Amino acid sequence: MAGIYIHIPFCSSRCIYCSFFSTTNLNQRERYTAALCQELKMRCKELQEEKISTIYFGGGTPSLLSPQQLKLIFNTIEDCFNASEVQEITLECNPDDISHTFFNNLKELPINRISMGIQSFNDETLHFLKRRHNSIQAINAVKNCKDAGYNNISIDLIYGIPGQNIEDFKSDIETAVSLDVTHISSYHLSYEEDTPIWQMLIDKKIDSIDEEESVRMYNILCHTLKGNNFNHYEISNFAKKGFESKHNSSYWNGVPYLGVGAGAHSFDIDTRRWNPDNLNEYIEGIELGHTVYEEEHLTLADKHNEAIMLGLRKQEGISLSNFKNRFGEKLYNLLLSNTETQIKSGTLIKEKDRIHFSEHGLFISDNIVSSLFIVD
Repeated sequence: MAGIYIHIPFCSSRCIYCSFFSTTNLNQRERYTAALCQELKMRCKELQEEKISTIYFGGGTPSLLSPQQLKLIFNTIEDCFNASEVQEITLECNPDDISHTFFNNLKELPINRISMGIQSFNDETLHFLKRRHNSIQAINAVKNCKDAGYNNISIDLIYGIPGQNIEDFKSDIETAVSLDVTHISSYHLSYEEDTPIWQMLIDKKIDSIDEEESVRMYNILCHTLKGNNFNHYEISNFAKKGFESKHNSSYWNGVPYLGVGAGAHSFDIDTRRWNPDNLNEYIEGIELGHTVYEEEHLTLADKHNEAIMLGLRKQEGISLSNFKNRFGEKLYNLLLSNTETQIKSGTLIKEKDRIHFSEHGLFISDNIVSSLFIVD
């Protein structure tokens, strides 16, 4: 089984923290859709032996495409791939795009999961982040999803935002829980280079939140959602039983996927490919009949390090027996040796055949994971 990721880079405006490739040049949507369909046709052989299990429209703002444009993409996928057993089709949406009319226009499309970038239910925080919606629009968007018959709804929240305090974030979590969504992704704000918020930090116009405060927010997040029957199945992801993201889980489990669109990445176990994050370069190359991706062939060290990084992201962690079968006795013993210190300190836990993070270890996971990497 494999997945297809479709990147829709269009946004009505840019949020100050976003580092994903996006553009506010909305008049290119028709031409871009045609290029996407052409790329799907050109690259269908990459998944010829695989059945498609998930499709994910990410962005940018996929909800800015018209139903006709989305339908054209779906028709192309059906023509080019074995999509008869697709289990999950996700569309990322912004709350201000979601209305009864929006869902009436989508009713003929096979989308069965909505992922909504809410980020906060606090109007001051939303204004600071340059989000286009307000808290009332966010709440109504979730209700509109339910009224339209969608029961698989995911929302994103951000914490660690300048000016945000513990009570603000607790209120965000409590509001999310009260809306009875099935999935919550919550990420700590990151300051990516060349984003407006990064420049604000460099210019000392804002201060980052103290790490101890961030840890408290993360602990409140974990405990509150666990107490409301959410399974903490990945570092930043929480789901009601049976509503874990199948598409994102395939990334963490090393399942092959094809990524199409400007800036999209693909993976086939041995090779990673990526398209240019430039709209004109992408469209013009595809229109000329060229594949526009660059690629790298993964070394043993690359595969080892990805298995560590992706395996430890998940609640169940790394299966030691699977790791040994895949990488051999030498790297297996090295993993056991390298994790001894973290196991003794309590940031990693070894249980039978598995090594996984403790709750405290999850928050400092990046430093621990990188210490387990090898080089060629």
